Amino acid sequence: MARFPQSGGRFKGKRPGFKQRLRTNERIRVREVRLIGPDARQIGIVPTYEALKMAKKHGLDLVEISPTARPPVCRILDFGKYKYELSKKGKDTKPAGSKIKEVKLRVRIEQHDFMVKLRRAEHFLDKGFKVKLTLSFRGRENEHKNLGFDVINRTVEDLKHIGTADSEARLAGRSVTLIVSPLPENKRTLKYNDPSEPNEEAE
Repeated sequence: MARFPQSGGRFKGKRPGFKQRLRTNERIRVREVRLIGPDARQIGIVPTYEALKMAKKHGLDLVEISPTARPPVCRILDFGKYKYELSKKGKDTKPAGSKIKEVKLRVRIEQHDFMVKLRRAEHFLDKGFKVKLTLSFRGRENEHKNLGFDVINRTVEDLKHIGTADSEARLAGRSVTLIVSPLPENKRTLKYNDPSEPNEEAE
C-alpha cells in the first residue's frame, strides 16, 4: 500500500524543471493543515478531513497554498478564480527585459532619420514599453564621445512629453546607452505620431 507523507512531509529530490502543482480537496493527503477560511481569517491547525468538510459546506474548494509549511497551509476558496488570479499576476510580473524595445542612434544622424527614430521611440512608449536608446561610436567618432551624449540627451528631451529617463546616459565600451520609461498612461501625449494611424514601422 502506498504510504503518504506525514503532516508537512514532502519527497526530496525533485526532477530538473519540476513545477509544483497545487493540490486541492481529496488530493491533499496529509493528516492536518493550517487552515485559512473563506473570509481570509486564520482558523488554525485542523484535521484535513474537517477542513474539507468546511470547504464543501461553503460550496468551495480546499486549496493547498503553501505546501512547504509544516503543516501545509490550506485555504478555502473558489479554485477556478484563484487560478485565474495567479495567471494574471504571472503576466503582470514578467521580467522587465521582455518589455524593453531598443532604438539605435548615430552620432551624425540626419534630421529625417532622427525623426523616424523619435516616432519609433514615441510609439513604443505610448504602448507602455520601456525604450533603450543605444548610440555606438565608429572610427574617429570615438574621439568625440561628447557628441554621442548630446544626441542621447537631445532624444530624451524630445521625448519628455511621453517618457522620462531612468538615469543618466552611460558609456559602456564604444556605446552610450540610456533607458527611457513611459509616463503614466493618463499623462502620455503623442507629438510625432498620428494616433488615428497605425505605426507599422515601429511594430
